[in-house]
Amino acid sequence: MSARELTLLAGGGVELVGRVANSSNATFLVEVSDGGDAAYAIYKPEAGERPLADFAPGLYRRERAAYLLSEALQWEIVPPTVIRGDAPLGIGSLQWFIEADAGEHYFTLYAHAPETRAALARIAVFDCLANNTDRKSGHVLRGPDGHIWGIDNGLCFAAASKLRTVIWDFAGDPIPDAVLADIAPLGDAVPPELADLLDDGEAAALARRARRLLRDGVLPEDATGMRYPWPLV
Repeated sequence: MSARELTLLAGGGVELVGRVANSSNATFLVEVSDGGDAAYAIYKPEAGERPLADFAPGLYRRERAAYLLSEALQWEIVPPTVIRGDAPLGIGSLQWFIEADAGEHYFTLYAHAPETRAALARIAVFDCLANNTDRKSGHVLRGPDGHIWGIDNGLCFAAASKLRTVIWDFAGDPIPDAVLADIAPLGDAVPPELADLLDDGEAAALARRARRLLRDGVLPEDATGMRYPWPLV
């Protein structure tokens, strides 16, 4: 994606269009516009978050952090995401809206679109790095151009191991050398803009997870058979 998306998300006017049904937290479709340029985005205000025992308020920061991790890796997994304090319902994240067929998600793509498997495996690596606790099948989208995206990344970056995902089909598979090369800088230092959105323990844990993947060279396996989110889709 080009700089246009970030510019529009960061500076455009924000107008509520409607609420996204069946979301755990209040999530809204909005239109962002600047002059003659307009597009849809997903808005997640802090004010609409349900209290959680294992994550502090401010999940919008983790949405932005996931985007910054994706950018640091140059993997383009997470759509452009910014934090806006002047949005209609207060501070929250704005993420570029991805048009996708709701009938396509991780399970269908893995089963029926083998050409997407390299991208799906890379999302599995990304989720290990981000310590994603909520990678449902429906959080994997295929855009109109065939690009594979991972959305809904607010429950990421805990310091303690909390990985819960539906993407276990690649467990035990070797991680490609090119992917390991992308990860390597994270083992030394977390980019400052990303680290600023996490606490010190979470940033340190991210670096440790990177070093572990580099050391092992394979995607982890779920020995418990219980590391799944609910619902699965």
